[in-house]
Amino acid sequence: MALLVDILSWVLIVAGGAFCIIGGVGMLRMPELFTRMHAAGIVDTGGAGLIVIGLMLQAGLTLVTVKLIFILVFILYTSPVSTHALAQSALSVGIRPRLADGEESGQHKETEPSKT
Repeated sequence: MALLVDILSWVLIVAGGAFCIIGGVGMLRMPELFTRMHAAGIVDTGGAGLIVIGLMLQAGLTLVTVKLIFILVFILYTSPVSTHALAQSALSVGIRPRLADGEESGQHKETEPSKT
């Protein structure tokens, strides 16, 4: 049973590390602020969460596990809140997300009125 817990914990730790590395590369490759912010939020919550869960399995039922639970709850609460606050502040200073066709959101193309 101990071997199974060790294997599962290391799988979670390695998956969390890989998630963080892939997300870091994604943050470098993303074209604009909002997509980078999305990558950072996912990496922070997902990658760090997997690592902390793997560490909890390694620690067993001890005081360390209780501390890791508090850290996990803190990460799960603060990451989305800080990402949302950053997005709101970017929007308030006028930075707009780029859409797929290169047009900024909130701006509409002028079209000719239809003759019906």
